[in-house]
Amino acid sequence: MMMTDEWITIIEQAEQLSEMLLSSEMVADYRRAHDTVYSDVELGKSIKEFTTMKERYEEVQRFGRYHPDYHIVMKSIRVQKRELDVNEQVAALRLAENDVQEMLDEIGSIIAKSVSPAVKVPAGSAFFTSDSSCGGSCGTGSSCSCSA
Repeated sequence: MMMTDEWITIIEQAEQLSEMLLSSEMVADYRRAHDTVYSDVELGKSIKEFTTMKERYEEVQRFGRYHPDYHIVMKSIRVQKRELDVNEQVAALRLAENDVQEMLDEIGSIIAKSVSPAVKVPAGSAFFTSDSSCGGSCGTGSSCSCSA
């Protein structure tokens, strides 16, 4: 493939879009929330413990309730997850992540539609599912008679 003026223009516009995204207020909010969460020593310790417990949880899931530590791990993972869920800093980070993801999904959808209306957009996108008559969960576009 040869590099043409059109390709160079597209690359320059993509770089401009990237710079605009990185300098946006949503990304700045995300970075602040991320720094707040991961600069807190105690919270970092809790996250590390939860990650370790998730690994044990995955091991236990392979054997199900027949694993000797099944009940202990299941209870512990729920308690640790709940502690992280109710933490204000973690909640703020999750909201900021969701905002950035929604923005990226919307931009991706706009770009896809500008290329062609036939371009598929991932069904998991909140932006896409609002346009779909079936809620976007079928993934086939035809088996449920939706208009996806």
